[in-house]
Amino acid sequence: MGVGDVSKRILLGRKLRSAQLGETLLPKRIALPVFASDALSSVAYAPDEVFIMLAIAGAAQYVWSWKVGIAVVLVMAAVIASYRQTVHAYPSGGGDYEVATVNLGRTAGMTVASALLVDYVLTVAVSISAGANYAASAIPSFQHHEATVAVVMVLLLVAINLRGIRESGSFFAVPTYLFMFAILGMCAWGFLEMGTGTLPMAESASLEITPKEGWEEPLTTFGLIILLARAFSSGCAALTGVEAISNGVPAFRRPKSRNAATTLLMLGMIAATMMMSVIVLAKQMGVRYVDPHELERLTRDGVPLPEGYDQHAIIAQIADAVFHDFSPGFYFVVVVTGVILVLAANTAFNGFPVLGSILAKDGLAPRALGARGDRLAYSNGIVFLAAMAIVLILAFDAETTKLIQLYIVGVFVSFNLSQLGMIRHWSRHLATERDPAERRRMIRSRAINAVGLSLTAVVLVVVLLTKFLAGAWITVLAMAFFFAVMRAIKGHYDHVERELAADETDKALPTRVHAIVLVSKLHKPTLRALAFAKATRPNALEGVYVSVDERETARLMEEWDDRNTGVPLKVLHSPYREVVRPIVEYATAIRQANPRGVVAVYIPEYVVGRWWEQLLHNQTALRLKGRLLFTPGVMVTSVPYQLRSSEIAAEREAREEHRVRPGDLRRGRVDERRDRQVPR
Repeated sequence: MGVGDVSKRILLGRKLRSAQLGETLLPKRIALPVFASDALSSVAYAPDEVFIMLAIAGAAQYVWSWKVGIAVVLVMAAVIASYRQTVHAYPSGGGDYEVATVNLGRTAGMTVASALLVDYVLTVAVSISAGANYAASAIPSFQHHEATVAVVMVLLLVAINLRGIRESGSFFAVPTYLFMFAILGMCAWGFLEMGTGTLPMAESASLEITPKEGWEEPLTTFGLIILLARAFSSGCAALTGVEAISNGVPAFRRPKSRNAATTLLMLGMIAATMMMSVIVLAKQMGVRYVDPHELERLTRDGVPLPEGYDQHAIIAQIADAVFHDFSPGFYFVVVVTGVILVLAANTAFNGFPVLGSILAKDGLAPRALGARGDRLAYSNGIVFLAAMAIVLILAFDAETTKLIQLYIVGVFVSFNLSQLGMIRHWSRHLATERDPAERRRMIRSRAINAVGLSLTAVVLVVVLLTKFLAGAWITVLAMAFFFAVMRAIKGHYDHVERELAADETDKALPTRVHAIVLVSKLHKPTLRALAFAKATRPNALEGVYVSVDERETARLMEEWDDRNTGVPLKVLHSPYREVVRPIVEYATAIRQANPRGVVAVYIPEYVVGRWWEQLLHNQTALRLKGRLLFTPGVMVTSVPYQLRSSEIAAEREAREEHRVRPGDLRRGRVDERRDRQVPR
């Protein structure tokens, strides 16, 4: 086993057989934190965004906060109800993409796919950047290095997810459940204090908020509508991540659809309860919260706050007040909130690779995205997502306030097309269904999707109107870029398929086969290549040697005559000491002299067993093969010669393969390995 294999085994664990795919499927208790961490983590910043938007016109507008929260929850309920229909109708894991493609056509499906790809990348970038900023506020040495910290966090998540969805799910389950316990416990205690009349005020309750320029006058009806629309669109960040479950249905245990639908329902109930609890408590405790870049709008008794004032997040302010006599409770809430912001990116690391694999099967993405790795995860998709997220993090220097403006647009585009596709799906089936009970169920499902479409369409319009100039235009451009790339990839694969299609001309045999064996020295690899070439019975056979030194050439020709191989030796003189070019030009000349013939080039190669030996051998052969592959009518054949180190490596690999490892007896693999023991 080489150094690379050892490192890979340490980082990722043992390889898993394809037959063990069932062992990686998730029960509901693990699937909830795996697929819901993104949606649940939005509780840490969605209320903040609502209060920031309302604060534009002053703290008096906080009276609308709980009403905005209810509007967001209603949209969330409609979306979750709609997606419960989707996971039952399309359990293969395509989610919005499959629904749109099947019911609305390829263009709609590609639009949804581009929106989801952008949203997944933004999920990682926003969540990790928020976690990095949270870490920088707690650890001073991280300040001004947030981008570096974020990149390290992304790489850590990559390593965890490459170990497989089951192991990564177990890793993320505990923090996610701790976050739910912390927020719900904090809110329950706060409501208990509110019921007994002992609810304390937040640390910022004594502050005043100066309205932004242009919002100082009393609001008109139109101005109020604009303000509430902006607050509502920002609060809809709480819906990001809801679609991940519909894309990850194949990762659930059977019955997959039912388990996915149940997990969706649990997610909706928990997220709605947490968000509304935080908003109501923040309003009752007098929280004052503005854009972190506009702290000068906060005053106390008309006096600006001192330089360097630290505005704590809403959840931190609530926890500080609720647990004023119990500091461990405050630190517990703050710590798990920071952790969940980082782990929220795991939702994207589970949804993106599955979507990428489906796009690869449909020819819309590189086929490498459809290949499972050693741990049965879609490793290439995980690495690709991480790379794009890192680029985004570095480009925006891990500033969450800039990245958050890019959010939401993509996910609501997919919401709308998915709901429209589901309406078409039910209408098509109703045209042929005759069973009354089944028709009633389909009509009910179509009505649910129609309500979902109506609400998500309104939200998309509001989001585009309120966020387009603030940065959402970048998301639209990114979606257009992915759409164009997918169309180009599909066109390339279709073109290649047409070009490779067999026809009658492919039955014609070459008129002549001219074989050449490349010679560097007259040793065992060369003699083996000559013997193999003779066995193929070509029309012409010759050895080819590139002369760069006259004495070496004379010695080789003498050895060639003494050996009497029965094969003529062609010497190509190279005054500029090039090796590859003369051979390519010679093979090309032979092909041009007989266009319907074939030139077969046999290259002797050493097979070595150690990684560092690869650097010392076969470099010229690699360059030569790379050039000859682009030469029409030239066939390249490698003739391997195994050195002793390769035999040792093969024996070591065989012993490793059949070695009984810890846990094999429990898994029932010992007898299987004994049956396959290789005699020494």
